[in-house]
Amino acid sequence: MTQTITVIRGDGIGPEIMDATLFILDKLGAGLQYEEADAGVVALEKHGDLMPQVTLDSIARNKVVLKSPLTTPVGGGFTSINVSLRRHFDLYANVRPVVSFPNTKSRYENIDMITVRENTEGAYISEGQEVSADGETAVSITRVTRKGSERVVRYAFELAKANGRKKVTAVHKANIIKSTSGLFLKVAREVAAEYPEIEFQEMIVDNACMQLVMRPEQFDVVVTTNLFGDILSDLCAGLVGGLGLAPGANIGKDAAIFEAVHGTAPDIAGQGKANPCALLLAAVQMLEHIGQQANAERLRKAIIATMEAKDSLTGDLGGTGSTMDFAKAIASRL
Repeated sequence: MTQTITVIRGDGIGPEIMDATLFILDKLGAGLQYEEADAGVVALEKHGDLMPQVTLDSIARNKVVLKSPLTTPVGGGFTSINVSLRRHFDLYANVRPVVSFPNTKSRYENIDMITVRENTEGAYISEGQEVSADGETAVSITRVTRKGSERVVRYAFELAKANGRKKVTAVHKANIIKSTSGLFLKVAREVAAEYPEIEFQEMIVDNACMQLVMRPEQFDVVVTTNLFGDILSDLCAGLVGGLGLAPGANIGKDAAIFEAVHGTAPDIAGQGKANPCALLLAAVQMLEHIGQQANAERLRKAIIATMEAKDSLTGDLGGTGSTMDFAKAIASRL
């Protein structure tokens, strides 16, 4: 049985890493069909819109998206494409796993953790943004809701339960931000009480940053609010070698978008130097999401085996291979 997914090739190095990823998915025999849709600078040039309606329609129809990095042009009038997509489809949970891989520049070994970040409210909702006429004062409202907190914390516990994870850590700043962060922590405690088989830990965000650097092995699943999650998930990527090895999933009730979380790297675009691993690992998440756990595991093991063999690795991983050389090496191990 085949399944159609929406494919967004993206900007900069996006098309190159997408070509590599689709090549491997085809070799994997995942039974996927691709409906390509434009977004970002390419869409702006072709359709006059960063996120044209035809692309939104494709996502709504297929419900599963594999997306390369996109560029939001600098300047007034342009809203972040990623933020807009998350709001439009109510993709409330941002899921960022990090796992240690062989032959990377990481300072740590045996890291295996997941950050679950609330994705639709908090500081990034940017309500009431205002700068005073004299340019001296800026104001932006941060909004956290019981509904938003409850569903993302419950998602984190259900994820832990489904994957045999033992602990969930709620990261907050309720000692100082007693309203918004306080509500999030209160709801997290309530939800945690429904999962007595899973250890629950509370940690203030500044301590969490220090603990992640000093003893990252103590973490399993981390759940937190939008701004804290954005920062912590990049910190966690640094524990395993950087954003080139960091995938991300944006999960909602009716749609899911799987992406490489790094940028478009325009300085190396078109040169065949880009590491496709982040998008490939996002494809692993996607395969798990659509019920292809066996294929997801095959792909994950092929990536690990290729890195262990140091076969055709890209420059950021210490090799001299091109993007497609690396992809072919992975495909050969499927």
